[in-house]
Amino acid sequence: MNSLTDADVAAVPAEVVSRIRGARNVLTVCHVNPEPDALGSALAVALAVEELGGYATPVCSDLVPPMYDFMPKIERFRQDPEPAVDYDLIVVGDCGDLERTGSVSQRHADLFSRVPIVNIDHHVSNTGFGAVDWIDPTAAATCEMDTLLMPALGVPLTASDGAIAAALMAGVVIDTANFQHPNVTPRTLRVAAELVAAGAPLSDTARLLYRTKPNSQLRLFGRILDRLDDDLNGRLVWVKLYEEDYAATGTGPVDAEGLTDLVSQSASSEIALVFRQTGDSTKISARTREGGYDATILTANFGGGGHARAAGATVDRPIDEAVPLVLDAARAMLTEGA
Repeated sequence: MNSLTDADVAAVPAEVVSRIRGARNVLTVCHVNPEPDALGSALAVALAVEELGGYATPVCSDLVPPMYDFMPKIERFRQDPEPAVDYDLIVVGDCGDLERTGSVSQRHADLFSRVPIVNIDHHVSNTGFGAVDWIDPTAAATCEMDTLLMPALGVPLTASDGAIAAALMAGVVIDTANFQHPNVTPRTLRVAAELVAAGAPLSDTARLLYRTKPNSQLRLFGRILDRLDDDLNGRLVWVKLYEEDYAATGTGPVDAEGLTDLVSQSASSEIALVFRQTGDSTKISARTREGGYDATILTANFGGGGHARAAGATVDRPIDEAVPLVLDAARAMLTEGA
């Protein structure tokens, strides 16, 4: 079975293929606070490099959250490059800018400045920081792009005992909300079909990501949703997550994963916001309806970016100062039609 078209695979830039195929020691890097699209991208590319006879190290500044332990070979991730390896290529996936890689690029600034970077991403706000940039905002996930990359490299999706297909499927499932988001295209479905044909466990992946949550996380969500606010006849909906909420429910920041998608299920909302306290700063996650307001326009006011329907930013102000600023900007969008 081959669900992918020639045009699908031809979308992979030739220089991306030549750089990866020509490298011997590759560092694959994902973003901080990782989720399966970032993790799956870095892991799949690392495994592909090894299938081609090279050596690869998948790296993330943060520890992999335990909830993603089901991904095969996820234990391969390190927080730093291997000191004895002379890397000749860095592949950064799912990062809108290099800062999104976190402390690893700061601790190893010399490495990141002298080794060529291949930048693979699906965020429209990507700054184009690589020696080679492959940015495709039409892709639902970076793992969708990496699925096209495998046949372009000549690596079977069944390689590495199925770990490549499983990693890529996890990324596609998480970034499409199990194929429910409007970012799903015919190509996304062709990619998914190809991954299933390669043995990727779609059903188990969807269950583990969307229908399996610790009781402590459910308590956290319940506590936060109990104080949901709205304005403009429900067109604007938001919740605030304080650090004390974690302590009260025995959870941590990783357990906030999925909260924004839950809040965006509001039947009346045109803009849904989640504010998360992180010390003296505030993280914003924004969701908007298909055909509605552009979330990146809102978050750009605060130095953020992302996708038209899903974007984020960090405001260097305490949460109770940041919230009114962002709400005023959101109200302006909704009342002025920006």
